[in-house]
Amino acid sequence: MTALEQLAAALRESRGFAHKADIADVVARLGAPGAIANGDDCAAIPEGDGHLLFAIEGFVDDFVAAQPWFAGWCGVMVNLADIAAMGGRPLAVVDALWSPGAEPGLQVLDGLAAAARAYGVPIVGGHSNCRAARAGLAVAVLGRATRLLTSFAARPGDTLVMAIDLRGAYDSEQPFWNAATRAPAGRARADFELLAELAESGLADAAKDISMAGAIGTTLMLADGSQVGASIEVDAIPRPEGVPLARWLQTFPSFGFVLSLRESTVEPVLQRFAERGIAAAAVGEVDASRRLTLRRGAERVELWNLAERSFVIAPEAAHG
Repeated sequence: MTALEQLAAALRESRGFAHKADIADVVARLGAPGAIANGDDCAAIPEGDGHLLFAIEGFVDDFVAAQPWFAGWCGVMVNLADIAAMGGRPLAVVDALWSPGAEPGLQVLDGLAAAARAYGVPIVGGHSNCRAARAGLAVAVLGRATRLLTSFAARPGDTLVMAIDLRGAYDSEQPFWNAATRAPAGRARADFELLAELAESGLADAAKDISMAGAIGTTLMLADGSQVGASIEVDAIPRPEGVPLARWLQTFPSFGFVLSLRESTVEPVLQRFAERGIAAAAVGEVDASRRLTLRRGAERVELWNLAERSFVIAPEAAHG
């Protein structure tokens, strides 16, 4: 196997890919979504001259048990990333917490509260159980967008851009790049608001936030939702110096987005991210192949054939 083939195999077998691949079965079980499409970062509910955005995130128990404060912080942060990925701004957050005793639960709540202050969004209610058998956390968010970014708008001929905040560090062996908790006051929320500004200015209409599936897995989710294919030059992906590529591509980066852009908007979008000190680069192209291909120089490796196997979108829920 070449190094690129080994990388593709490791991604397909990763925990992040496995969790995302389960989504298609869940969506299929829920039935036809009607007017509100499943598969985006948030549910987008028409309201007035825009959309209400509604999302929820759950966290695996080993993460909550090992890093309760950071899990609480992430409870707010990842939901706000979902809102940003849809071109919105957050309105309010609620949480549900389970903990085996009061102390670990209090650490989670402290993390939630710290993130709410940093991002300027209120926590308006929730549920708690401090007598549970093990730790657990779920957090939901309500937001609003005047103009949407979606997972269904990538088009053949688009340029793929990845924007990732590299001003951070790994705090443990867990696959979490912390570019948030030590950021200067006000920066975190303003960085997320850049996505809403891109949507409202008409510079972008297709995006996803880089989740636990990593940069490549998130691009695969975007391609699946838009019923397209893509080719990615893996060495073009913004990456911190000294971090191995295989580890980085399985990392949740705190602030990271994949955008599918028309050619005329690529440079203006890259400039907007650069002005905020966020690393951004064109990393590939969208095509009509329904395949996701990894590139490294002249080498090409097919990572996934969406025509044969969906990744996150149930076939009957697919959007063109």
